[in-house]
Amino acid sequence: MAIKVYNTLTKQKEEFVPRVPGKASIYVCGVTPYNHPHIGNARPFVTWDVIRRFLEHEGYDVTHVQNFTDVDDKIINTANKEGVQWFDICNRYIDSYFEVMDKLNVRRAHVYPRVSEHMQDIIKTVQTLIDNGYGYVIDGDVYYSVEKFERYGELSGRKLEDMMAGARIDVDDRKHNPMDFALWKSAKPGEPSWDCPWGKGRPGWHIECSTMSMKYLGESFDFHGGGSDLIFPHHENEIAQSEGCTGCHPFVHYWLHNGFITVNEEKMSKSLGNFFMVIDILEHYEPEVLRFFIVSTHYRSPLDFSDARLTEAGKSLERLAVAKENLAGLKSMVNAGPTEASLAARAKVSELREAFMEAMRDDFNTALAISNMFALAKEINIYKAAVEEAGIKPDGKLVAMFDEVFAEMCSIIGVLENTAVKEEAADSKETELVELLISMRQEARKAKNYALADELRNKLAGIGITLQDTPQGVKWSK
Repeated sequence: MAIKVYNTLTKQKEEFVPRVPGKASIYVCGVTPYNHPHIGNARPFVTWDVIRRFLEHEGYDVTHVQNFTDVDDKIINTANKEGVQWFDICNRYIDSYFEVMDKLNVRRAHVYPRVSEHMQDIIKTVQTLIDNGYGYVIDGDVYYSVEKFERYGELSGRKLEDMMAGARIDVDDRKHNPMDFALWKSAKPGEPSWDCPWGKGRPGWHIECSTMSMKYLGESFDFHGGGSDLIFPHHENEIAQSEGCTGCHPFVHYWLHNGFITVNEEKMSKSLGNFFMVIDILEHYEPEVLRFFIVSTHYRSPLDFSDARLTEAGKSLERLAVAKENLAGLKSMVNAGPTEASLAARAKVSELREAFMEAMRDDFNTALAISNMFALAKEINIYKAAVEEAGIKPDGKLVAMFDEVFAEMCSIIGVLENTAVKEEAADSKETELVELLISMRQEARKAKNYALADELRNKLAGIGITLQDTPQGVKWSK
């Protein structure tokens, strides 16, 4: 069965046909680092982590790019309030992003481009749009002329004339059309700025993703992801910019957008006081529980966040953990040959594995896939109980099948993966060194020396040690 994905651009499921055979290219819109990541940030990154894991499982060579919007009004405002430099804010919260996503078992993207590090690339893109007749300069500002791009509104399903009718004309009467958007903004006092042919300034919001995605993935690539709130105007404008720059259509072959998050069935917002940072959630729940909660719902469906739902996710994950313990018990027993019952169980395991994979191939339906994980867990529990009750040796091949398929499922979903915990470390000198580095990192965090703390975490990662911060202290595994 081929992988099928729901393409926001065509509003239908389509078979995934990679642009380059055997490869899959992914660009995901990242965070604006002006605060700690919130639950709304966590969903797309966990979602794309699972998608990437599955694509790699299916044999694709994946290139995953995710940006940091480190030049933005919110960053500038936060820096001004604190009386620090804008890049200090960025570095602080980029460190926070990695710390949180590491806890959620989100694998690192291959490239994390920052806006501030790609100014010359962005300026070149803007100049190309001007040269191609899509951009125009007014008093040091550069705007994109949406009327020049005939497919504008195709992604969001909006018509330009309808958008114009509802636009506020008085926002900037210098623009040719009220829907025209900024490619470059002239410098203002107290803001970071860069030299360019139109005078000092900084990029508009949308141009960064067009520039950086094309730089690392080419003029056309496979997947572009983000939250549904980015469809318009951000992703709509990305298409207009990128295709206006290169003339290459389509810019992106498959647009995938995750659903919104509500909190107790209300829209999450700061004004309602239901805006939750991941670091706060993890003071009360294990990171693996939060990850499992996110992936237990199909990525395109709304996700309602509540204590009750998280508690339920924790209990569900514990059921899978019990099955893993029972599987460990079966593996420790002396094996024997098959019985009629174990042969039937072997067939069931194969059936559940295929059902899991079919669910994942159908637009990455993690909710349905996980239901097959529970069915497999039930089979493990039943077989373990039957073996113990009958006082017989387990079917060695069946136990191996249980082990392989359960681990395979856990690896794709990103939970209960096999790790060697610190108590199992064979080398006492290694354990002593790891504990020392962890202690140094904790002291650095207390002193708010986040750069040193991050460096120590990276050194540990370099020798294969993963850290997990929990309310009970730091846990580590190899």
